[in-house]
Amino acid sequence: MSEKKKIIIGSNLFLLVIALFIGVVCLYPVSVPTSAKQGVYYHGTKESDCVSLLVNVYWGTQEVYQMLDILDEYQAKATFFIGGAWADDNAQCLKEIVKRGHELGSHGYFHKDCTTLNYAQTAEEITLSRRLILLTTGVDITLFAPPSGAYNDTTVKVCNDLGLKTVLWSKDTVDWRDKNAELAYTRATDGVVGGDFILTHPMAHTVLALPRILKNYQEKCLRAVTVSENITYGG
Repeated sequence: MSEKKKIIIGSNLFLLVIALFIGVVCLYPVSVPTSAKQGVYYHGTKESDCVSLLVNVYWGTQEVYQMLDILDEYQAKATFFIGGAWADDNAQCLKEIVKRGHELGSHGYFHKDCTTLNYAQTAEEITLSRRLILLTTGVDITLFAPPSGAYNDTTVKVCNDLGLKTVLWSKDTVDWRDKNAELAYTRATDGVVGGDFILTHPMAHTVLALPRILKNYQEKCLRAVTVSENITYGG
């Protein structure tokens, strides 16, 4: 066989391999572990064995400590979205959250409705709380949960510019309004699937429901992990 024919055959084989590779990629696309709807994360990695408890904190210091003890007991992790006004008066509790291996995020400083703020005001609300958390714990947070779930394009742009992910939820216990442990339990567990973000607050009835919630997840072979772990790869 001449050298020219060898080159032609080799080139054709190379092109065939490339074509087969492209075909495989098109037929079996690489799955993305999570998705953000319009720049906002409502859940983590679907069809994983991970769920995430989001704890929005503007009150309930005693309840936060109780939640930490229960989370330890069930070897579970959570993400605490911290209000700056609360953190300013509860530095030791904030440090304890980090010490126990949980994740911190920002919940703003004064719980302002982000849809009423311009770019500079939104940036200030987030940056003040972020700086306080950093100075208190040494942790530079990467997540922001808009107070009351209120956000707009400006909120998302500010977060993107600051290198933060905007986080909401897929399940809401509404425990701040309905002060009922059974309701908190049902809303946190009914139909729960991998990737879910479950919103809670440090309330006495939520603390009462938390052991049952975590036990329910274990019985369903679900692990309670931080939001970032859930978003990144599902553990």
